[in-house]
Amino acid sequence: MSDSILTEQPVVLDRRTGPHGEVVLRRHGDLLQIIANGTFLMDTSDGRSERLLVDAALAGLPPERPAPGLLVGGLGVGFSLAHAATEPRWGRITVVERERAIIDWHRGGALRHLSAEALADPRTEIVEADLVRHLHETSATYDALCLDIDNGPDWTVTEDNDSLYSPAGLAACHARLNPGGVLAVWSAQPSANFEGTLRNAGFRAVRTEEIPVVRGVPDVVHLAVRAA
Repeated sequence: MSDSILTEQPVVLDRRTGPHGEVVLRRHGDLLQIIANGTFLMDTSDGRSERLLVDAALAGLPPERPAPGLLVGGLGVGFSLAHAATEPRWGRITVVERERAIIDWHRGGALRHLSAEALADPRTEIVEADLVRHLHETSATYDALCLDIDNGPDWTVTEDNDSLYSPAGLAACHARLNPGGVLAVWSAQPSANFEGTLRNAGFRAVRTEEIPVVRGVPDVVHLAVRAA
């Protein structure tokens, strides 16, 4: 990590107010950071957990499944999308992002360098929508759902995101997956209660994979499979 992180003050590059509150893009030393309603969401310091989110979902699919479809919930700084686009095995790659500001920062703003190649990939589609609503309303199905819209099931960015991790929300995830499909949920810390909720929602092969980070407790990815 650069020493500039420790000495420089954050510089706000853009600040927007939308239907879900305030979202800010700022530069802190060498890093770009996204802040929502005063809560730190993510930055460009690493990306290992976002890449593992995608890799673990793909590894959980049958190797013979051709061109599996992927839904990424949350564009963020673009690590998950960029990594998915480097994998030729994926078919269509759909990213659902509710914040117009974040989409704009990728299409022509300070985050463009992280995702430009992935956004130009013909497999990629960006859907501007609330993820919870999209899962309930779309008729599309996917082979993998990689969800990273909160700091975890127990620490949501906004209260209305709570429903994603409820029995009804997980039922919607289950319905959007093809048989044998994988659900992967990023979290800043493990949640034993969430594992039980996944099993009660009909998922099998539920497990939690840890990702070491520079400081603090490891990030985790909760994984579950819809029965074939």
